[in-house]
Amino acid sequence: MWATKASSSLVSLWSSGFDFLLQLSFLRGFSCCLHLLLLVCLLLSWSLKKLNLCSSHSTEPDPDRRPKRRNPVFPCYKQALVCSLSVSVLSLVLCVFDYFRGFGGVWSEEELVPVLDFAVRSLAWGFLCIYLRMLEGPRARALPFLLRVWWCFFFCVSCFGVVADILLYRRVVLMSVQAYVYDVSSALFGLFFCYVGFVAKAEDRGALRPEEEPLLSNEIQDLREPKGCETVTPYAKSGVFGVITFSWLSPLIALGNKKALDLEDVPQLDPQDCVVTGYPYFRRNILLENSSGGGGVTTLGLAKALVLSTWRDIFWTGLFALVHVLASYIGPYIIDTFVQYLNGSIEFDGEGYVLISVFLVAKLFDGLSQRQRVFRMQLFGIRMRSLLVATIYDKGLTLSSQSRQAHTSGEVINFIAVDAERVSTFCWYLHEPWLVLLQVMLAMFILYKYLGLAAISSLVATVLVMLLNVPLGKWLEKSEDNLMESKDKRMKATSEILQNMRILKLQGWEMKFLSKIKDLRNFEEGWLKKYVTTRALMSFVFWGAPTFIAVATFSSCMVMDIPLSSGKILSALAMFKILEEPIYNLPDVISMIVQTKVSLDRISAFLRLDDLQNDTVERFATGTSNTVIEITKGNFSWNSSAAEPMLKDISFKVEMGMKVAVCGMVGSGKSSLLSCILGELSKISGTFRLSGTKAYVAQSPWIQSGKIEDNILFGLPMDREKYDRILEACSLRKDLAILPFGDQTVIGERGINLSGGQKQRVQIARALYQDADIYLFDDPFSAVDAHTGSHLYKECLLGFLSSKTVIYVTHQVEFLPTADLILVMKGGRVTEMGKYMEILREGADFKELVDAHRMALSGLESERSNDDSASGDEDMDNDGKTKARKSGGNAEAEGGKGQLVQEEEREKGKVGFPVYWKYITTAYGGALIPFILLAQVLFQLLEIASNYWMAWASPVSEGMKPAVPDSTLILVYIVMASGSALCVLIEALLLATTGYKTATILFNKMHHAIFRAPMSFFDSTPSGRILNRASMDQSTVDTSIQDCISASAFSLIQLFGAVVVASQVAWEVFVCFLPVVAVSIWYQRYYIPSARELTRLGGVTEAPVIQHFSETISGSTTIRSFDQEERFRNTNMELLDVYARPKFHSFAAMEWLSFRLDVLSLLTFAMTLIFLISIPKGLIDPAIAGLAVTYGLNLNWLQTWVIWNICNMENAIISVERMQQYTAIESEPPLVIEDNRPPRSWPSCGEISFRDLQVRYAPQLPLVLRDISCTFLGGTKTGIVGRTGSGKSTLIQTLFRIVDPCEGRITIDGIDIHTIGLHDLRSKLSIIPQEPTMFEGTIRSNIDPLEEYSDGQIWEALDKCQLGDEVRKKEGKLDSPVTENGENWSMGQRQLVCLGRVLLKKSKVLVLDEATASVDMATDNLIQQTIRKHFSECTVITIAHRITSVLDSDMVLLLDNGLVSEYDSPKRLLDDRSSSFTQLVEEYTMRSEF
Repeated sequence: MWATKASSSLVSLWSSGFDFLLQLSFLRGFSCCLHLLLLVCLLLSWSLKKLNLCSSHSTEPDPDRRPKRRNPVFPCYKQALVCSLSVSVLSLVLCVFDYFRGFGGVWSEEELVPVLDFAVRSLAWGFLCIYLRMLEGPRARALPFLLRVWWCFFFCVSCFGVVADILLYRRVVLMSVQAYVYDVSSALFGLFFCYVGFVAKAEDRGALRPEEEPLLSNEIQDLREPKGCETVTPYAKSGVFGVITFSWLSPLIALGNKKALDLEDVPQLDPQDCVVTGYPYFRRNILLENSSGGGGVTTLGLAKALVLSTWRDIFWTGLFALVHVLASYIGPYIIDTFVQYLNGSIEFDGEGYVLISVFLVAKLFDGLSQRQRVFRMQLFGIRMRSLLVATIYDKGLTLSSQSRQAHTSGEVINFIAVDAERVSTFCWYLHEPWLVLLQVMLAMFILYKYLGLAAISSLVATVLVMLLNVPLGKWLEKSEDNLMESKDKRMKATSEILQNMRILKLQGWEMKFLSKIKDLRNFEEGWLKKYVTTRALMSFVFWGAPTFIAVATFSSCMVMDIPLSSGKILSALAMFKILEEPIYNLPDVISMIVQTKVSLDRISAFLRLDDLQNDTVERFATGTSNTVIEITKGNFSWNSSAAEPMLKDISFKVEMGMKVAVCGMVGSGKSSLLSCILGELSKISGTFRLSGTKAYVAQSPWIQSGKIEDNILFGLPMDREKYDRILEACSLRKDLAILPFGDQTVIGERGINLSGGQKQRVQIARALYQDADIYLFDDPFSAVDAHTGSHLYKECLLGFLSSKTVIYVTHQVEFLPTADLILVMKGGRVTEMGKYMEILREGADFKELVDAHRMALSGLESERSNDDSASGDEDMDNDGKTKARKSGGNAEAEGGKGQLVQEEEREKGKVGFPVYWKYITTAYGGALIPFILLAQVLFQLLEIASNYWMAWASPVSEGMKPAVPDSTLILVYIVMASGSALCVLIEALLLATTGYKTATILFNKMHHAIFRAPMSFFDSTPSGRILNRASMDQSTVDTSIQDCISASAFSLIQLFGAVVVASQVAWEVFVCFLPVVAVSIWYQRYYIPSARELTRLGGVTEAPVIQHFSETISGSTTIRSFDQEERFRNTNMELLDVYARPKFHSFAAMEWLSFRLDVLSLLTFAMTLIFLISIPKGLIDPAIAGLAVTYGLNLNWLQTWVIWNICNMENAIISVERMQQYTAIESEPPLVIEDNRPPRSWPSCGEISFRDLQVRYAPQLPLVLRDISCTFLGGTKTGIVGRTGSGKSTLIQTLFRIVDPCEGRITIDGIDIHTIGLHDLRSKLSIIPQEPTMFEGTIRSNIDPLEEYSDGQIWEALDKCQLGDEVRKKEGKLDSPVTENGENWSMGQRQLVCLGRVLLKKSKVLVLDEATASVDMATDNLIQQTIRKHFSECTVITIAHRITSVLDSDMVLLLDNGLVSEYDSPKRLLDDRSSSFTQLVEEYTMRSEF
C-alpha cells in the first residue's frame, strides 16, 4: 500500500517537470558523460605520474642501492581488477549487441546514445583496469581519492537506473531486458567497489614501513624473496577465487617466461599431498583390507586400500563430473526451442535472451566443473602413484632371498616406472564407467522427448556398440598382459647388462648381448603390434559409433513415420556429438581398466612375495648375558621349501668381545653363515639367539651414489674426531688426498670411480662409524694389498674393534692365529671349531688349508734363496729395476677437477622442430603422414557435409514440406556417414603402423648407441637414467606419442571445421573469432615455456627415484644389517615428493591455461548467439543457424582440446627428445676397421709394449697413469703389484681400450692397438676380472655366452677350473639355473666360472685381475697350476694382492701412484733388500706373526 502511494507520488512529481530524468537518452547520455570524464581523469593522472616518475629517476643518485619492494596490495585487489574487467567486457558485449540490432536501418537518438554509452563505458573501465595494474609505491596502499569518488558515483548512478527500471520505467514503456540486466549487474559491482573503497581494512603484504627500512646494506640481502623450493605451493592457502581461476599458479607461469625453470623454482607440495603424510594411513588400509584372507595382498584389497585412502578426492571429482555432465546436456535439450525461436515461434518476450542466458550459464558451469574435476583427478593420481611406489619400495626392503631371485631389479623397476604410473593415469578415467551410463540415459531421455519410440533404436545401437567392446577388450587385455610380461623380461635383461657393461666390453660381448636385447624386443614388438592394431580397431568402432547410432535412429524414424524437423534432427545430432566423447573415450577407458587391472595384479603379486622370517632370530636384551650369539642345532636355508638345508647342524656360541674367524674351501657356506647371523636365511629348525646391534661388510662392496663422506656417515651425524680416527684406521687418508674433492668426491654408481680396495675400505669405515655391538666381515682383506690388509687387520679388528665382537670370513690363513674362535666349514657344516693350535693338531680340513698356505710360503722362500743366474731377460728395454720418473708428479693438476657424475643433462627452451621432423619422418621417410592427414580431413568434411545435409534437407517445422523425400534424406546421409567411418579406419590403421615402426626404429637406434658408448659414459651415467629412457620413455613412444600428434592435427581440423560452419551463418563470428584465436595463441605461448620445463623436470626427477630404488634392492642386506630401513624409506619418500612437485604444477599449469581458453571460447559462443538473435528474421535459414549453435556448443571443448593436445604433444615429445639425446652419444672407435684388420693368427707371439702412456678417466679428472713405458715379452708371465689405487686395473683397462690414453701408445706384436677395431682387439685377449660376473641364465650360457663350443669342451673346461664336480651335483647339470648377478653361486665359484671361460677361449694373451682374491689358498694353488699348465705358451699378466700368485712370474711390474716404480724379475727384486717389492713380500710373510 505504502509502495503504491510512493510510486504514485513519484510519478506525479516527475510529471510536473522532471520527466526528462526518465528519458532513456538522458540516462545513457549522463552515464556516457560521467564515464568520459573518468577516462579523461585517468589519462591526466597517468600522464602526471609518468612525468613525476621521470623527474624522480633523474634526481635519484643510485637507485640500485635502495631495497626493492614488492608492490603493495590494497584489499581485494584481484577481485576489484576482475570486476572492473567484467564491467568493461559486459559493456563491450552490449555495445556490439545494440549495434547489430540496429544494423542496416536508420539510427534514432534513443538507439544511438546507448551504443555510445556502452562504448565509452567499455573504454573507460578498460583504462581503469590498466590504471589498477600500474598502481605502485607506498601511497598505493591507500586507494586514490579519485577512485573512491568514482566508485561511489558509479554505485549511485547504477542504483538510480535500477530504481527507475523497477518503479517507473515499466509504466511508461516496456523495459529492455539487456538494460535491466546491465543495471542490476552494475549496481552489484558498484556495491562491491564501495566495500573495497570504504569498508575493507587496508593490507600490505610486502611494503616496508619507514621504521622497517634496513639500516645496513647487508640487511637488504635478507629481504630477498625465498626461492620456490623454500615455500609451500600457494594452492595450499588459495581462496575460492584462486582455486577456480588457478591464479595461484600465475607467479610460477610468469617466472617461467622470464627464465628456464629449475627445480629450486618449483614450490613444495602441500603437506597434505606429501607421501610421508598419506603413506601410514594407506599402509593401515592395506593391512585392514587384506587381514582376513590370510593369503597376502590381493588385487581387490589393494584397490580398496587405494579407494579408502583417497575417498575424499573421489567424492569431489565425482561431484564435479556429475555437474559437468548435467550442464553439457542442457544445450542439446534446448536447441530445438532455439531453432523454433529463430523461425519466428516466440512464446514470450525476451525468450531469446533467456535462451542465451541458459546456454551461457550451462557452458560456464560445464567449463568450471570440468577444470576442477580434471585437476583434482590428476592430483590424487599423483598421490596414488606415490603411495604405490612407497609400498613397493617398502616391500623391496623386506623381501627374502628366494623372493628377490624371483623378481630381478629390472622387473621391480618396471613396477614403479610403468605399473604405478598406469594406476595413476587411471584416475583420469575413474568415473568414466558410471558417467557413460548416465550420459546414455540422459541422451535416451532427450531423444525420446523429440523422436519418441525411435529412441529405442538409439538405445539398441548403443548397446550393440558396447557389446562389440567385449571381444575387443579381451584381445586388448591379452595383448596388454603379454606386452607387460615381455617388457619385464627385456628390462630385466637390460638392467643386468648395464650393471655388467664393463665385463661385456672387456670380453667383446656387447654386440652379442645387444642381439639378445633385440630378440627380447622382437618378441615384445609382436605383442605391441597386436596391441596397437586392436586399439586401432577400437578407435574405428567408436569413432564410427555416433554415425551408426544416428543412421539407426533416423532410419527408425522413417520406418515409423515419425516426422523429422531440422530442430529435432539438430538436437539429436547434438546428442550424438556429446555421446561421441564418452564413446570415443570408451576404448581408452576399457584399455585403461585392462592395463590398471594388469598392473594391480602384478603389484599385488609382488606384495604377496615372502618376506624375511621374523622369528629366525630370537633377540634378548643387551647386558643380560655375556653371550651375544648362540646357535644350537640350527638348520637354515635360502629357500624355505628346499629339500636340503644350506647350513646343517650349526651349533656355536660367541661371547662378548670375541674375535671369531670363519674359513673353508670355496662354496663351503662361509658367506651363508654370516647371512644366517644377519637373519637373511630361513630357519628350518634349531634355536638362534642374538643380542646387540650389527654392522656388516659384504664381500662384494655395496657403495651408494653420493659423496664418500655420506657413505661413511651412513645417516649418522658428523663426529669429526671419530671420523678422522676411522679414516686413519682404514688407510683412507692417502686416497682422499689423491681424489680431486677429497671426501666430498661424488662416487659414481656402484663406486665406479673407486678401485676395488678403496670400495672395500669405505665399506669398513662405514661399519666402524656405526659403533655397533657385533661386526660381521665377509672376506674384507681379499680386495686390498698385503700392506693395507695387515694395516686393516691390526688397526681395525685388533685396534679400533678390540672391545667389540667380530666375526670375519677370510681365506688368508695368516689372519687366523689371533682369533679367539675359528670355525672351519665344509659342505654347509661347521666341521671343526676351536683355537688355532687346537684345531691345527686335530682338524684335517683346517690342516689342509694351512698346509696350502705353507706351501705357498715355501715357494716364496725358495724364490728368495735362489740366485739370479737363471734370469735370462737381459735384453729387455728396462735394464734392471726402473725407478719412477718424477717428472709426471704434477700431472694430475692438468685439466679441470670436476666430479665424475654430473647432473642429468636436460634440454631447455622450446622443443625444436627437428625433433618433430625426425619423429614423423623416421618410419618410411614420412610417406604415410600425408595419407593420415588426408583421411582426417576427409572424415571431417564428410561429417560436416552429412550434418549440413540433414539440417538443410529437413523442414524447419513439422507443417512444412521437406526438400527431398525421407528415403533420399537417409540414403545420402548413410553414404556420407559410411565414407567418414571408412576414413577413420584407414587413419587408425596407418597411424598404428607408423607409430609401431617409428617406436621400433627409435628403440634400435638408442640401444645401438648405448651399447656402442664408451665406458666413460656408463661410469658417469647412473643406470637409472638409462633405464628410465628404456622403460618410461620407450613406453610413451610405443603407445602414446603417435596418438598425441594425431590428436593435435585432428583437433585443429575439427576446430577449423566448426568455425567454418559458424561463419556460414554470420561472418561476424569469424571476425570475432580471430582476436580470440590471437589471445589463445598468446596464452599458449605464455604457458608453454613453464609447462615444457616442468615436464622436463619431471623426467629428470624420476631418474633419482629409480636409481635410489635400484641401489636399495642391491644393498638391502647391508641396509637391514645396519637397521637403516626407516631412513631409506624416508629418503625414498622425499625423492617421491621431489618428483611430484613438477608433476603437480605441470598439471595445474594445464588447467590454468584451459580455464582461460574456456573463458575465451565462452565469449566466442556468446557473440555467436547474440548475432543470431540480433539479425533480422528471414536473413538466415533457422536450420543452418541451429547447426551453427550445435557446433558452437562444442567450440569451447574443441578450442581447449586443440591447445591441450598441442601442449600434451610437446610434453610427450620430450620422451622422443630424451631418446634422441641417447642416439647421439659419442661412440667408441669402430669395432672393425676393414682397411686395417690384423692377421687371423694375431697375436702369434703376444709381446706387449707400452710407450709413454698417460691416462685419465675424464678430461676434468686427474691423471691415473703417468709416463708408463715397459715391454711384456711374448710367452712370458708378468705380475703387476702395487698398493690399492696405484693404477693396476687402469693399466689393464687401457690395454683393452676401455680407456684410451691421452698420450702414448700400446703395441701387441708390433701392431698399434689404436689402429685396429675394438672387436679385433678384445676378441683376441682374455681376462678374468676383479669382480667376477655371472648373468641370469644357465651354467652353459655363462661359460659359453657366444655359443661357440660343444658340451664336451665345456665339461673339460669346468673340470680344469675345479667346478665340474659341483655342477654335476646339480639337477640340471649344464642347464642348472643362475639367478641375477649369479647370486645363487658363491663369489669364489663365480671366479672359477670366469676361469672356465678363458680356458675355453684359449687366447694368446691372458689377464688375471685379482682372479683368485675370493678363493681359499688351496683353490688358488690349483688355479695357478691350471694356468701354468694350459697357458704355458701364452703371455699371462697377473694382478694380485697375494704375492704368492706372482712369484713364479718371469717379470714383476710394481706401480706406485700411477708411475712405474720397479720392473724386473722377482729374483732380482728380492735380492735388492731396498726394493719396494721386497717390502711387500716381507709384509706378506709377517702377517702370520699377528
